[in-house]
Amino acid sequence: MIPFSPPYINEEIINEVVDSLRSGWITTGPKVKLLEEEISNFVKIPNVLCVNSWTSAAIMVLRWLGIEEGDEVIIPSYTYSATALAVIHAGGKPIMVDVGNDFNIDIKAVKKAITTKTKAIMPVDFAGFPCDYNELNELVHDGEIIAKFVASSKIQEQIGRILVISDAAHSLGAFYNNNRAAKNADFTIFSLHAVKNVTTAEGGAIAINMPSPFNNDELYKEMRMMALNCQTKDAFSKSKAGSWRYDIVGLGMKINMADINAALGLGQMRIYEDLLRSRKAIFNKYISYFSKFDWAIIPPHKENGKESSYHIFPLRIKGMEETERDKMISQISENNVAVNVHFIPMPLLTYFKDNGYDIKDHPNAYNNFKNEISLPIYPQLTEAQIETVAKTVIDAYMKIHS
Repeated sequence: MIPFSPPYINEEIINEVVDSLRSGWITTGPKVKLLEEEISNFVKIPNVLCVNSWTSAAIMVLRWLGIEEGDEVIIPSYTYSATALAVIHAGGKPIMVDVGNDFNIDIKAVKKAITTKTKAIMPVDFAGFPCDYNELNELVHDGEIIAKFVASSKIQEQIGRILVISDAAHSLGAFYNNNRAAKNADFTIFSLHAVKNVTTAEGGAIAINMPSPFNNDELYKEMRMMALNCQTKDAFSKSKAGSWRYDIVGLGMKINMADINAALGLGQMRIYEDLLRSRKAIFNKYISYFSKFDWAIIPPHKENGKESSYHIFPLRIKGMEETERDKMISQISENNVAVNVHFIPMPLLTYFKDNGYDIKDHPNAYNNFKNEISLPIYPQLTEAQIETVAKTVIDAYMKIHS
């Protein structure tokens, strides 16, 4: 069986984790700080905070913003459920809008969805390919849109406009305007989950990029405290002789990352440029196989200063319906190749259907979903395995259409 997305673990990464175990300190400490510095240097954003998941990071940012009942956050309908669930857990209402043919949020749909209750927009860089942040930032800075903005917290008053939070769960390593994607939003949140390009098994990282009058150094310190119950000292600081006393200065969360997790990500970040090159090479090999067929829709990956992180290869099959796609996946699986589908649009999921979301309002999301198959893409794939995946997919298509 060719697996879909195993983590990349080599001896150096194992040694990094073992070093953490042998150090006698496994919760938040020096490894977390080193990982934050590695990610910061990579994306060229000075302040990066690591926590225990993308979801908890998003909840914390929204709570910091002062989201309360009735406040709206605009998100794409074509994403993993965590994007919406984070909004709900923070106390807000997710407003789902449709996406374009590139899987990313439709900015025109975003504009139509903005109301006086809109407090944030959270676009998703699907499969690691950045959405149109230039257009999105122009929108939130437009005088007409600013005039519609109604602040309901002190933070919102200071911002004076809709906040942009990038759901960059897939896009660590992507480029936007020829820079690493992280400078295009007020907050950029990466996922470090087990199937991501860089993993800490479970984890997330927040790149803080707020404009004046906010001091991002101070905001990092504030959010680091928020991530640990708003406690004035973390466990590592308290462990020093005579440093036991601490205070709780607000209503925080318990979402700090542990050193043992950070060690795994630290080992990967140190070789991430090489891992990215491998992913890109595999992506391009898939293109060479599938570009010969008019039924294969090659996923967007590089255009106009944007380049993917090559997290997913979301192949679409022209003219294929959902039932045919499912048969094709079954055929592929029978030949010992694991594939996936990214994603089931949220309005098709029971919880969201029960809460009034309707897939009929998201035709592009459904059209993308019904014929999408995600192929394995990770550095450990051999030339022979890449060829096997491609030929198995092609053979499955031919059998379905024979």
